[in-house]
Amino acid sequence: MQLVDNYQRRFQYLRLSITEQCNFQCQYCLPNGYHPNKDHKFLSLSEINNVVATFTELGVHKIRLTGGEPTLRRDFTDILSMISSYPSVKELALTTNGSRLLKNIHHWHQAGLNAINISIDSFSPHLFKLITGQDKLKEIIECVEKSLEVGIKKVKINTVLMKNMNDNLKDYLAWIKQRPVDLRFIELMETGETNEVFNRYHLAGNAIESQLIAQGWQLQPKMALSGPAKVYAHSDYQGRIGLIMPYSKDFCKSCNRLRVSSLGKLHYCLFGDAAVDLRDLLVKADQKEQLKARIFASLMSKPEKHLLHDHHVGITPNLSYIGG
Repeated sequence: MQLVDNYQRRFQYLRLSITEQCNFQCQYCLPNGYHPNKDHKFLSLSEINNVVATFTELGVHKIRLTGGEPTLRRDFTDILSMISSYPSVKELALTTNGSRLLKNIHHWHQAGLNAINISIDSFSPHLFKLITGQDKLKEIIECVEKSLEVGIKKVKINTVLMKNMNDNLKDYLAWIKQRPVDLRFIELMETGETNEVFNRYHLAGNAIESQLIAQGWQLQPKMALSGPAKVYAHSDYQGRIGLIMPYSKDFCKSCNRLRVSSLGKLHYCLFGDAAVDLRDLLVKADQKEQLKARIFASLMSKPEKHLLHDHHVGITPNLSYIGG
């Protein structure tokens, strides 16, 4: 059984949010910090196990844990161990701000983590603090080095591109020259709560892409299970540059990922108008066939593309809600 939609897109990649909580105050996401919702009970370890068991049987081979900040969960290591116990999971990835990584990465790697994306929105301490609300750039850079040291196979840096703040390509090229990491520029995306920030700071990724091409960088073939980034490499650099450009033409054509929120809702698009509640079928393991049927039935409603160009942002209030 495979997950294929009406446009013949095959889904082998699940982004699984395990919390909305976050300890940073990024301007483009939670500028005023995270405010707990007492009504929200995030997925339990048992419910997460039922999600993973079902989606792996449906052909999912890559699972990325997101938040909020997923490592804030006290049972985070247990979650990693549980997911990595499934032989069909070829890649177990994490997207993190790095705040809890330095002391824990060795244990997480032992628990099965083999890919990590660390958010670094600027290599300037001043700008990093201005964007994230945290004076932790030095520590986060150490986290990148530590991740490479313990043997994480894929180490990537996420930088949300903001006009006139962190869009100087030269600053990043010097850093990746001797480091085997992918640095990915992610276009700032509009959400329900970030209209003003988007209008002020949005910059199309092709502004960076044209500079790369002019400097001799070469577009790389897309690998199986990879996300939406266009990846460029250069023979003089150990690191590579990735561009995630959701406002570019045909961005949705190669979509290969689904999302389950920390509340157990299935989102077929980060900017969709609806989500399918799975939680009532995550209580018991013997509900798996019903769960599969609901997933398949609702997959047919996945649209061909998002409507971000029309400022139609769907039900996502901010990126911590579903993990970006």
